[in-house]
Amino acid sequence: MADKSSIEWTDATWNPVTGCTKISVGCDNCYAARFSERWRGVPDHPFENGFDLTLRPERLLQPFNWKKSRMIFVNSMSDLFHKEIPKEYISKVFDTMENARWHHYQVLTKRSSLMQKFINERYKDRPAPEHMWFGVSVENEQATSRIAHLQSTNVSIRFLSIEPLIAPIGRLNLKGIAWVIVGGESGPGARPMDPRWAIDIRNQCIKSKVAFFFKQWGGRTPKAGGRLLEGKEWNQLPKELPTADRQYELRASA
Repeated sequence: MADKSSIEWTDATWNPVTGCTKISVGCDNCYAARFSERWRGVPDHPFENGFDLTLRPERLLQPFNWKKSRMIFVNSMSDLFHKEIPKEYISKVFDTMENARWHHYQVLTKRSSLMQKFINERYKDRPAPEHMWFGVSVENEQATSRIAHLQSTNVSIRFLSIEPLIAPIGRLNLKGIAWVIVGGESGPGARPMDPRWAIDIRNQCIKSKVAFFFKQWGGRTPKAGGRLLEGKEWNQLPKELPTADRQYELRASA
């Protein structure tokens, strides 16, 4: 759990699970895998087992230790809806998110159908609480099928993380989507992002009145290309929620 995060669209990270397996081309240069494998075999290091899927039950209650409201990215080093994570364990993560409700939680997955099934079973008669945001990763047009799963998931706030953007996305169905994040890939072998791809997504968001956040161009390092898109820094966030302790207003630096 990191009290401060370098990820521009969140405040902190919480990892009750670490490790994952690759399921699409968007995973090819996974930063979490690259970082974790550096420490494989180092005795007593948190990533002694590299990027092997690992449950961290000692971390399940960590958000209760933070009394000040934070935006928390859940499982930045894994995917909460990995098929090998027991449903009972996922339920414990949800219990914490529901009860430590002075925070906002951002849950992001590539396993959209498993998320849809779990959430729709847990929240049969009402949407998931508004302080819990759920998103899917979309790296190219083929991955847009995940958006339909998200739109059929019984939640209040839905978002897309279009990162790494490695190919044109095409026409997006943004119905029910509150927020779109776009970013280029970073690290060794980073695949370049065509500016036209990012501009097209931004324009679609403007037309649909969906908050747009441009995270980075990417490159050898995350900050290598900066954050300006057509000379502007785009930091839009979903509108303020009724349960928010902080004010998340729809805004853009222009």
